[in-house]
Amino acid sequence: MTEEKKSIWKAWLKCAGVRALKTFAQALIAALPTTAATLGSIDWCVAISTACVAAILSLLTSVAGLPEAESPWKE
Repeated sequence: MTEEKKSIWKAWLKCAGVRALKTFAQALIAALPTTAATLGSIDWCVAISTACVAAILSLLTSVAGLPEAESPWKE
């Protein structure tokens, strides 16, 4: 693998990771009030697993392309 390809991969992974982390945080915040009748009864397992699924979906969506990074699959 050439240095240019490695650089493209690093940039893509960084951008996709940042996007997935933001998606995780947003999904966690959105899931908190839907998993609890009161603040003390938050179902953390459900909220965190929902956020993890959202982050995984974000990474999979990033495979199609990220506007902020050149795709490593382009030749």
